[in-house]
Amino acid sequence: MASWCVRAVRQSYSVLASPALKRAPVQLLCTATQQKNGPGSEEEPEKTEQSPAEKVLTEEKVQLEEQLKEMTEKYKRALADTENLRTRGQRMVEDAKLYGIQGFCKDLLEVADILEKAMESVPKEEVTSQNPHLKNLYDGLVMTEVQIQKVFTKHGLLKFNPEGQKFNPYEHEALFHAPVEGKEPGTVAVVTKVGYKLHGRTLRPALVGVAKAS
Repeated sequence: MASWCVRAVRQSYSVLASPALKRAPVQLLCTATQQKNGPGSEEEPEKTEQSPAEKVLTEEKVQLEEQLKEMTEKYKRALADTENLRTRGQRMVEDAKLYGIQGFCKDLLEVADILEKAMESVPKEEVTSQNPHLKNLYDGLVMTEVQIQKVFTKHGLLKFNPEGQKFNPYEHEALFHAPVEGKEPGTVAVVTKVGYKLHGRTLRPALVGVAKAS
């Protein structure tokens, strides 16, 4: 009886230790898992369709986003236009401050030209102490011309004499072209009337004669 029990235990141990029995639980586990999850468990679940209310809300959201984008662009353009308008207005105010006296200055230039011509017409050899009346008159003209040039300079009006310079159509007005000995062609040979600039802008071009090649 004891020997039979020993054989039975050995047979049971050999059955439990067999490879087929070891693989069985794994196979059973895989089969159970597949049965639980179903044949299409690896595929992603299908997306649910939106309800009519959700579709309406989605469309309204898209429309609002487009309207927001459009209004943002309009706002940016309006800001840019406002800034450009402010800049132009500020520039116009500054130009008005600088060049608002332009017409008045042009009228005063005629006075300065007359003073200059009067001084040039006085014979320098006659301006002596022996001729006090002429000397006093000439000295008065000189002082008046100096003072008016100081006033011009104070307000940004400067006189320029371009004799010997390269002809510049933005600053000079050519009255004639003629060959002049010793003068390079294209340069100002004669100045019949000086020019003036107001804050760097040509107020009156100088009237000149330009040398040309013979």
